Amino acid sequence: MKLRIMDKTFVYLTGLAVLIILALLFTILGNIVANGWTRISWEFLSANPREGMTEGGIFPAIFGTALLVLLMSIFVVPLGVLVAIYFSEYANRTSMLYRWSRSAVDNLAGVPSIVFGLFGLGFFVQWVGRGVDKAFFGGHLAFGQPALIWAALTMAVLTLPVVIVSVEEALRAVPQSFREASYALGATKSQTTFRVVLPDAVSGVLTGGILAVSRGAGEVAPILFVGAAYFLPHLPSKLNDQFMELGYHIFVLTTQSPDVEATKPLLYATVLVLLGLTFLLNVVAIVVRARLRVLSGAAR
Repeated sequence: MKLRIMDKTFVYLTGLAVLIILALLFTILGNIVANGWTRISWEFLSANPREGMTEGGIFPAIFGTALLVLLMSIFVVPLGVLVAIYFSEYANRTSMLYRWSRSAVDNLAGVPSIVFGLFGLGFFVQWVGRGVDKAFFGGHLAFGQPALIWAALTMAVLTLPVVIVSVEEALRAVPQSFREASYALGATKSQTTFRVVLPDAVSGVLTGGILAVSRGAGEVAPILFVGAAYFLPHLPSKLNDQFMELGYHIFVLTTQSPDVEATKPLLYATVLVLLGLTFLLNVVAIVVRARLRVLSGAAR
């Protein structure tokens, strides 16, 4: 009898916790939608900013955010998949290399995001960028400055642990019998990994990409020093261009505006656009993942 009461109490408590979380979520979203919806217009979404962002729209910030996330994904997903394959399929659990690399991934996951921004400034901008300038541009400033490519690489380092962990879990979820059947047919370790195990875990790879997009689209601190700008009424055309980004734009509106009340509608509208863009990117990735799952199931 006591066990049943305890079970019911636990069910009620967990249900209450879920309701509290949902209530907080809908309260936040409702507040953003109610205050930002009236400012949303086609001009706001498609026009370039004018008059120091007091007129026009935020299209360069939308474009810059989407481009940043795309480049970040191109950099982080292949590297994260390769590291996860090493951890899951090749690593000797007792080796020094595995212990050190595992510790490095765990530590990266706990580093504050602002530290990644300082790392990107010191390593990518000052060291790699200045080195590229000296080697290929005669010392003229081209890549040794904040730029889109350095922001994307910094965000890739930030989201790398998320991709590694999710892909590794997906690889370990593949039944061992698949590997044994492949070996029985004469396949090598690499053939089994890349033709049997990895295709079966492709949904986990996309899950890692989705998580990386979700975090990367909303992070501001890592790009403060490595590429983001508040007012650029044009689109980036080269990898070494600076760019506008929605999260950074929201940060500046919140902290630097001389008239907070006047900028509130613009602030809420920009937050709403950022949430919508993040949601759209996630939906696209989820649809692709679902489609690949269907194709994978049909192939079996």
